[in-house]
Amino acid sequence: MENTEILSRAKAYIQEETDPGFRGEVERLIADKNWKELEDRFYQNLEFGTGGLRGIIGGGTNRMNTLVVNRATQGLADYVAKAFPEKDRAGKLSAVIAYDSRHFSALFAESAALIFAARGFKTYLFTSLRPTPELSFAIRELGCDTGVVVTASHNPPQYNGYKAYWNTGGQVIEPHDEGIIAQVNGVTSVKTITRLEAIARGLLVMIDKDIDIKYESMVRASLFRPGLIKERAGEVKIVYTPLHGTGAMHVESVLGSLGLRVISVPEQREPDGDFPTVEKPNPEEAPAMKLAIELGRKEKADVVMATDPDADRFGTAFPDREGAFVLVTGNQMGALLTDYICLSRKELGIMPPNPVVVRSIVSTALADKIAASYGVDTVECLTGFKWIGDAMEEFNRTGSRRYIFGFEESYGYTVEDSIRDKDGVSAAALCAEMTLYWRSVGKSLLERIEELYKRFGYYEDRAISRSFPGEAGAETMRGIMSRLRREGLTSLGGKRVLRIRDVEEGAAYDPASPGRREPIGLPKSNVLQFFLEGDTVVSARPSGTEPKIKFYISCHVPVADGDLGAAKHSADTLCNAVTKEIEGILASA
Repeated sequence: MENTEILSRAKAYIQEETDPGFRGEVERLIADKNWKELEDRFYQNLEFGTGGLRGIIGGGTNRMNTLVVNRATQGLADYVAKAFPEKDRAGKLSAVIAYDSRHFSALFAESAALIFAARGFKTYLFTSLRPTPELSFAIRELGCDTGVVVTASHNPPQYNGYKAYWNTGGQVIEPHDEGIIAQVNGVTSVKTITRLEAIARGLLVMIDKDIDIKYESMVRASLFRPGLIKERAGEVKIVYTPLHGTGAMHVESVLGSLGLRVISVPEQREPDGDFPTVEKPNPEEAPAMKLAIELGRKEKADVVMATDPDADRFGTAFPDREGAFVLVTGNQMGALLTDYICLSRKELGIMPPNPVVVRSIVSTALADKIAASYGVDTVECLTGFKWIGDAMEEFNRTGSRRYIFGFEESYGYTVEDSIRDKDGVSAAALCAEMTLYWRSVGKSLLERIEELYKRFGYYEDRAISRSFPGEAGAETMRGIMSRLRREGLTSLGGKRVLRIRDVEEGAAYDPASPGRREPIGLPKSNVLQFFLEGDTVVSARPSGTEPKIKFYISCHVPVADGDLGAAKHSADTLCNAVTKEIEGILASA
């Protein structure tokens, strides 16, 4: 049935959209009277959230297209100009833009660059696709006031996105996030100029190798044992896949310059926004690693590595004692890197005063125990690497602590202090060195993680994710979180809930005494955490970038008498019981 309000929005969009392809999509939908599709595309504006935009590519206000990108950029540029009025008056504002291999990424990036230029920003635009971590590095290296990367990270091919960064090199956080959102929502017109005019006026500057060289030098400088690598690099064979994204350029270049043998998966090496060999280009998921593992088995590789399309996430697999490749989780790699970084700094005498590891609140507490064994503190932050970047910036500003590593369970790691976002390229380089180091002392990484489990207890980490698309889905997710807050949970998997942390409320409490609440010192976020007997933690969190609700389960079981098999069985049993209860909650929503 025709919806006059939706039709009015669609016709207004046609008048404003500059791209004929996106405009034509909507014109055909109107001509075909496809009211259901029109309603989905126009029932809301694609929300500019705290990190930016992400959505399905297509014509409409609820899609990723040129008009939506242009409005977002106009709002961002106007907000930055207000934040730095003296630089605005002096004509000294600047921005840098990068983009990945997704469909329309180059178009969206240039469109955004020309709007920044029209607003008076000196705008640096990469000549071709680059990883997200290089964008963060470039902001700091060039001294820019803001930055944008056009990417939808590891989402399926029909998606694209737009992430906004501050002058720190980190993604925008409070109070700027809310300010930018308000500014974007208030945009009524967009001003742009042509590419030729922007270049002629010195407002558009194309960049590539100068930043590439400095970025790769920074990655190599973050390593601990260049001598060991130089001496024994030939002992480690690496199979790598960029999953049709941006990673091959720097991963191959950096590892190759160190003398390491890298064999890239040929079917996945070239950038391709269709991601034809995978359903989702996400190294967190086993199917995305299939071709790399097959090649790793054929080549008898020592490690299989993968980066997602914008090369900020990093996944791995290692051969076990029988030669079968075992996928390493984000939490396991976070624990291994925590261990290796702390060990290396202590052995080499370069542990700084007041060292700290930063992890997200849904990442494994195994890292806390490992860090503490080296005399290193751990700090928790909200989910999303922008919060780790913010902690890094605060430590630098106050001098209170020295950051040595940060990670989150979703395969994000930063091992250096020169950027403020997760970096799959640096993680790949350090993982290669770590593999070589443990081999030099007669161990594999799988053997090392087993040693850590035997010392600190076994951790079984799982995630449950359910999609609830559209307006009705968003309401369902709100209902699930409201029910959990209202009714609470007294037990899960047969384990009593000892403590509940409601991050949105900013308080923690014992469910037996809900009136006695303690502040938790974290920014507010729609997250609930249930701390059970035996250090098991269950967290509930609607995604900030996708129509999903996620439950994170971290089951901890001590390892008695070195019997890791028994501990794994107990943890598996506990995780299964917790999972069954959570699935029951989701099924009743």
